[in-house]
Amino acid sequence: MHEHLRNRLREERARLGLTQADLATLAQVSRKTINTVENGVFIPSTVLALRLARVLGTSVESLFQIPE
Repeated sequence: MHEHLRNRLREERARLGLTQADLATLAQVSRKTINTVENGVFIPSTVLALRLARVLGTSVESLFQIPE
């Protein structure tokens, strides 16, 4: 079964005034990785999800949701 994962990465990044490149630098990944996560093309690993939540000052649960 293929799950779709919704995310609020773009909204949280914008709230902090960060570009994709800014967030990529802070999370130690490429800008393309941020782009593919935001667009739902790539589902991040647990480590990356935790890192993104930490950088954005939020929880993994508020960043990523599995639709009902």
